[in-house]
This record gives sequence, C-alpha cells and structure tokens, in this order.
Amino acid sequence: MKRILISLSLITLYVACCLPTAKAQPSWAKKAGKSVFTLKTFAADGSLIASSNGFFVGAQGEAVSSFAPFKGAARATVIDASGKEMRVTGLIGANDMYDVAKFRVDGKSQPLTVAQSAASVGTTLWLLPYRESKNLPGGLVRKAEKFQDDYAYYTIAMRTPEQAVSCPLLNEDGEVIGILQPAASAADSLSYAISARFADSLKVNGLSLNDPTLRMTSIKTELPDNLQDANLMIFMASTSADSVAYAGLLDDFIRKFPNEPDGYTYRAQLSAASGDYASAERDMDQALKVASPKDNAHFNYARLIYQKEVYNSDKPYAGWSLDKALSEIREAISANPLPAYRQVEGNILFAQHQYDEAYKVFTDLTKSNLDQAEMWFAAARCKEMLKDTTTMLALLDSTMATFSKPYLKQAAPYLWARANAKMDARKFREAVSDMNDYEQLMSTDLNARFFYIRHQAELEGHLYQQALNDISRAVTMEPKETLYYAEKASLEIRVGHYDEAISTARECISVDANVSDGYLFLGLAQCLKGNKTEGIPNLQKAKDLGDPQAEQLIEKYK
Repeated sequence: MKRILISLSLITLYVACCLPTAKAQPSWAKKAGKSVFTLKTFAADGSLIASSNGFFVGAQGEAVSSFAPFKGAARATVIDASGKEMRVTGLIGANDMYDVAKFRVDGKSQPLTVAQSAASVGTTLWLLPYRESKNLPGGLVRKAEKFQDDYAYYTIAMRTPEQAVSCPLLNEDGEVIGILQPAASAADSLSYAISARFADSLKVNGLSLNDPTLRMTSIKTELPDNLQDANLMIFMASTSADSVAYAGLLDDFIRKFPNEPDGYTYRAQLSAASGDYASAERDMDQALKVASPKDNAHFNYARLIYQKEVYNSDKPYAGWSLDKALSEIREAISANPLPAYRQVEGNILFAQHQYDEAYKVFTDLTKSNLDQAEMWFAAARCKEMLKDTTTMLALLDSTMATFSKPYLKQAAPYLWARANAKMDARKFREAVSDMNDYEQLMSTDLNARFFYIRHQAELEGHLYQQALNDISRAVTMEPKETLYYAEKASLEIRVGHYDEAISTARECISVDANVSDGYLFLGLAQCLKGNKTEGIPNLQKAKDLGDPQAEQLIEKYK
C-alpha cells in the first residue's frame, strides 16, 4: 500500500509540472486586461484583411501585435477592452521573420509593464486574453532559446487557446514576458511566444522607408524620434514617396519637431511646387521665427522665391519677387557670408539682368571652396550677356583650365558650351577640337544632332572629309530625317561627288516625296553631270514644291 501511495504522489507531481494549468484571476489581471485589445486591418477597398490581438506597451498609444495582419493593409484599428475604437496612425517598427510589429494608435493608453529580463525554464507564464476571464490559462516554460544575443523565443507547456494569438504572456509579477504566436497545429500541446521586449524594442530609422518588411503594408511608417534620422527619412520620402505620403510625413515632422525650421522649409517647398504660394509663405515665415541662427532659413527662403520667379514667373504672387529674394539672401550673407549664399546672390542678380554685379560675385567666388569650373562658367555667361565675346571666351578657357587631360565626364558640358561659343565666334576648327574631346567623353550618349552640328563646324572650317563622315553618321542614326539627307547631298555636290549626291537625293525622296530638297539636289547633281534632260524636270518638281532656289537653277541650266 505504501508503494502505491508513493506512485500516486509522483503522478500528481508530474501533472502539476507538465500539464496546462488555470489560475484564479491574479490581483493584477483585472487592471492588466484593460491593456489588451482586438486589432482589425483593412484593404484599400475597406474589406477586412485580418483580426488579431495585441496590447499596449506605452502611455501614448504605443502597442505591439503580430505583423502578419498588416500585410497588404491600408488601414487598421484597435478595439480596447471597454469597446473604444482607435485608429492605427503609423508603424514604429516591424520584423517579418519573427512576425511582430510595434505601432501607435490615436489616443492615450494604459500600458503593460514589459519585463526587462527573460523568463527562466520552469517559470510559470499566464496568458491574458482580450476578454476578462475568471481563470487564466498558463503553463511552464519548457524552452527559452536565445536570439539576437539578448532576447528569447519561448516554448510553453500549454495548448494555444482559440483566437488568442498575439495576446500577452505574463509572469507572476504581472510583467509581460512574451507575445503568443500561432501553434504548430490545432493538436499541439505546446504554445510558442516571442520576447515582448524584442517587440517593444522595434524602431524605425532614417532608411526605414526602404525596409522591405515595412513596404509590405500601406500603413505609413512613423517618423524616428531622432532628429537626424527623421531628416534622413524626409529626404528619402522626397525622392521615393508619392506627394500625399510625403505631405503626411512633413505634417508629422512638424508635429514632432515644432521648433525645427527644416519641417516648415520642406513643407513650403512642397506647397510652392503645387502653386500654393500663400501656404509656402506662411511656413517660411514660421521657419524664420523658430530658426536660431536664422541665416539658413533666409537662404532657403531666398532660393525658394528665386526658383519660383525664374521657373514660374507666369504665376505672380504678391510680395514675392527677385527683389524680395535678393533681400532675403543678403540677410543670410550679413549673418554668415558663406560662399553658397553668395552663389545664390549671383544667380539672383543674373536673373535681374544685373550682369556686371553678378560677374563680380562669381569672379570673387572663384577663390572660394565652391566648384571652380561652375563659378568661371557663371562669370562667362555674364560676359556673354554683356556681348563681351573676347572676355567670355577667356573665361571659358579658365573654366576648362580647372580640368586636366584626359578629361573626366564632369568637363563635358563646359566643353560643349565652349565649342558652341567658338562656333559663334567663327573659330570653327577650335570648335571642332572641343567637340572631338566631347565625343571622347560622351561616346555612348551621342545622337544624330551632335554629328550634324559638328559637321556644320567642320564644313565652315573646310574639313570636308570629316564633315562628310559626320553627316553620314547622322543619316545612319536618324534615317527618317530628310534634313540630314539634304545636307549630305549638298556636301557631296560641293566636293564633286555627283553620283553619291544623286543616290543620297533619291534616298531623301524615298523618305518623303513631298520635301523639295530631294528633288533640288537630285536635279542639280544630274545637271552638273550633264544630264539636263532628267535634271531640269527634277528642279521643276522642287520649284513646284516651293523651293526658292529651284527657279534660278532652272534658268542657269535651261
């Protein structure tokens, strides 16, 4: 009999240690239950995607749950224990691998206390459901497997109750240890939980807009708490997000950092881009009000007005003018004479046609840390507008002198500008030399227009074979452009290649028989070969199509 009693005691101990347990409601359960909620997520068309659970971990609406319900969601709400519905305003962080998300709702919240240390094997954990229960399910921790060095993934001796996924598991002290995850199967006698401290630690950074996990949902990502990271996220959004999402982030930035001028500046730029100059003006005035020091705010204001006046001058706005922009940039310069500020001053003066004043600014800036080529080039443009061709060409030479051969691609636009200036100055062979260097830099980006222009320079410089090569390349690149055929046929006639000119002119006619050039050059080449019988009718056809040169040629060869 004694042996039987001992066996019964062992069985009782085994049951106590290994089977799921239920406990009468602990002292902390009623209060803690107010922190658990139901999460519902919806698609853009309003249809329900998923329903799950979660709980608050902060007093300002911070909450955690599974991430799976958020995938593909455009909107989400939570319903707390009292039945109050609150909108999810943004994601604070997410991890798809461990299926957890941290987010914020639009309201105050009663948070649970997240345990700062992991639960040990053998510890009892209690599941707190969404609805108040007299008996809380619980079980012993079978495993506490570490991940990321500091967190634990738990296996608990407890069946997962139906519809309890994402509910919190608490220790004896009422601290949250884990978030319940789905069981392996309905028959599984074990439950699994991810560290609540891990979920609570999730946060966004400046690059989170590109996070593949956060991009699985259309619910917006919350701004980081760190100002530097928040600024980086705003910059990323300006280049990758749609205007509505970007505008929402800017509003969030201003709410979060009301004394930072950057938020108002960014929003003013967005408003100005859409033509809402009144809103832009209000935001820039506020940026100036909160900025300390104020030089950068004056600089941004000047640049905003300048861009509007130069690129959208057809949309006047009272109070905004180039004079106002000049006043703002000079306020910035008086506070802090940075070269970047003076460059904007030069640009404004140039736009006001004050070319002498702008020239002085740009030549001064050639001694600064700004891009030397850009400053010399800006000075050259001033002299171009003043019709001082000699000085302009000298300044373009100074621009190119900032580079050394072999040229890098950054030199290409300045080479092209100098080549065109030399063409205008009738220095054709020098222009061709610059164009040759330009071709070396931009060989993969050249089009038929480039070869046509260089052919013109070569023609004027009496470089006939080079000109013929280039116009042939233009024809090859744009075989439907009759101008290039006409130019080629004209040059072939000029150098005495009459047979080639006849062939080129016929190709021109085959492309467009209603263009007079093909008939003009065909008839002229035929006449020059002595074949007036065919040549004059072709010249007559050119005349009939309106070519003013045809009649003189007909009279000459008739």
